[in-house]
Amino acid sequence: MTLALLVLLPLLALGWTAVQGSDGLWAHLGAHVLPRASLNTVLLLLGVGVVTCVIGVGSAWLVSAYDFPGRHALGWMLLLPLAVPTYIVAFAYLDLLHPLGPVQGGIRALLGIDSPRDFRLPDIRSLPGAIGLLGLVLYPYVYLTTRALFMTQAAGLMEAARTLGAGRWELFRRVVLPLARPAIAIGLALALLETLNDIGASEFLGVQTLTVAIHTTWVTRGDLSGAAQIALAMLLVVVALILLERFGRRRQRFAAGQRPRPMQPQRLHGLAGWLALATGALPVLLGFAAPAAFLAWKSWERLQIGAGISPQLWAAAGNTLTVAALATVATLVAGLVLAWALRLAQQRRQPRVAQAGLRVASLGYALPGTVLALGLLAAVGLFDGWLDGIVGGVPRPWLMGTLAVLVLACTLRFLTISAGTLEAGFQRIGSSLDSAAASLGHGPAARLWHVHLPLLRPALAAAALLVFVDSMKELPATLMLRPLNFETLATWLYAEASRGTYEEGAVAGLLIVVAGLLPVILLARTGLRDASPVNNRSRTP
Repeated sequence: MTLALLVLLPLLALGWTAVQGSDGLWAHLGAHVLPRASLNTVLLLLGVGVVTCVIGVGSAWLVSAYDFPGRHALGWMLLLPLAVPTYIVAFAYLDLLHPLGPVQGGIRALLGIDSPRDFRLPDIRSLPGAIGLLGLVLYPYVYLTTRALFMTQAAGLMEAARTLGAGRWELFRRVVLPLARPAIAIGLALALLETLNDIGASEFLGVQTLTVAIHTTWVTRGDLSGAAQIALAMLLVVVALILLERFGRRRQRFAAGQRPRPMQPQRLHGLAGWLALATGALPVLLGFAAPAAFLAWKSWERLQIGAGISPQLWAAAGNTLTVAALATVATLVAGLVLAWALRLAQQRRQPRVAQAGLRVASLGYALPGTVLALGLLAAVGLFDGWLDGIVGGVPRPWLMGTLAVLVLACTLRFLTISAGTLEAGFQRIGSSLDSAAASLGHGPAARLWHVHLPLLRPALAAAALLVFVDSMKELPATLMLRPLNFETLATWLYAEASRGTYEEGAVAGLLIVVAGLLPVILLARTGLRDASPVNNRSRTP
């Protein structure tokens, strides 16, 4: 329960700080900030939701229902955009699609046009541009959950629909989509929460969202109360997304009681097969290959001119590894405590309190990084003020602006990854092992050390990898909580993009993308493989 209270503390401090704001501040925000930021946020969420659903569900159905050249490789390649954070994709496309960039320059060369004034593509710095780029990066959330369901889809239902005269489109619309709705809802909720958490891409592309408004109000204006009030409005959007996900999964308990026979993909020959491959590869090309190739090209250019990598960038890389390592250790320890407490409570037939604590402690991932960081700023400010009152003398920041607060933010935000992974690992350990160890005189702590931890090594490694890479990529919380003159790879790239320089920012982005490939490979090896009917003979769809 202590960890659960630690997660709730930033929210309580956020509410207290918001209440301290003046009535005139509420009026100003309501008249000049919230309407535009709220409208942009809602439109961005709606647009990204449509794009992620169309690409995610369409590509999942394509590689599940049809067999064509390159299908197996495409099945895992469709996950690759997850390796590229949204702000890096925006960073890359701002240069790629610039009027003087390679894409528009190449088109003008083909058309025989010399001046950019005579031919220009629509400006990517717009709400439609943000929707398209975020959708290309976040569709794998919908693809992964929906593909896992399609791989265990019952062939009998498909055949029955076909015998009743249903065509391909009617079969997909009336049978496949209703069955896939719970999986779509889960993936869509994750994609929209990531959209809400984004700050770099939205700011680079000139879209004033609630997240950008919170950051601007605090960093630019130094108005903590105003930022807290905007954050409270943003929490309403988070609650709405969580309710949407629960609503989409409300009927998922109605499943077949026996193992279904998986559907057999239909073979596509000739031109149809190659068109299917090209269609499925397009999101990978736009969402991963193009920005990754841009980063590699810019990095190579910098090395070719002999500029090398600056000492400041090496320092930022070292800071990134330090924050990620400390956050990973803290998150693993906290997640292990939560999952272990839940197992002990289940053995004592008192699981409700432990489950409630686990759920509350897992709220951090649902909170946008800016909201969590702002809540921690408020809580740390109150703590520093309380400590100043006890110690006396000149007020000083005891925790504000320290590395410990940044590590705590990453720990609270990614605790659900660690706790969920380790909980699943504990579920694979039979209770008979606990009984046998107890009969030999081993207490709970001894059983954890000698029995559980050796068996949890794969789960611990997977959780550590996911938390480490997510901590490396975290931008909103790092921007708001980092110590003075402390840069990570993410903040370095953010600063370079803000200045319009791309060379060293590309090197930082490339390092983040390379690190991000590791959990994607893990997902490709375990996520889709474990969802396969061959490896899930006892599961139901």
